[in-house]
Amino acid sequence: MLFLVFLLPAAESSIFLGFIFPGETVVIVAGVLAFEHRESLILIIFAASLGAIFGDSVGYFIGKRWGRSLINNRLSRFVKPTHIARAEEFMIRRGGPGVFIGRFTTTLRVLVPGLAGVAGMRYKTFVIFNVAGGIVWSVSMAMLGYLAGQSYKQVEKVAGQVSYALLALAVVAVIVFVIYRKRKEKAIDQIYEEKMKKE
Repeated sequence: MLFLVFLLPAAESSIFLGFIFPGETVVIVAGVLAFEHRESLILIIFAASLGAIFGDSVGYFIGKRWGRSLINNRLSRFVKPTHIARAEEFMIRRGGPGVFIGRFTTTLRVLVPGLAGVAGMRYKTFVIFNVAGGIVWSVSMAMLGYLAGQSYKQVEKVAGQVSYALLALAVVAVIVFVIYRKRKEKAIDQIYEEKMKKE
């Protein structure tokens, strides 16, 4: 399990696996296993942090070496041009802090390291925000899984059958949130498409 906790975050921006399978999924699941004493929470956080930092560094050097041709040609198969444009605009506007902030959004997490390399950001600047973002993200995702496991056990003890209703309610809430986010992203995409046409 620890190998997957390292591998999937590492693969997100290094081989762009994050477009298919977000790395936080395995970290959250591992956090649940830590609550059940089947894995070490400290080792999970360490493995996830190492994977996130390593993967983003690889993504940075890929962007620096192969640059815009890779983004425009290869990545266009996986992600819309409007998403790339949004990520690039975000990177230009935020700079170093954008590397940290981008770690917490799936599309930005995959694209920002490479775009930082394309933009010529100094690696020293990149790695400071990369390390900080990787550690905070790993702690957050692992603790989210840990607390989810803890909360479910507490609810199950107190509420009995009600826990299933609460679980169903949580699933519905997640579905509603995903639909809302998709619609919001679609509206933003339309704005960027119109902007790109004008340019």
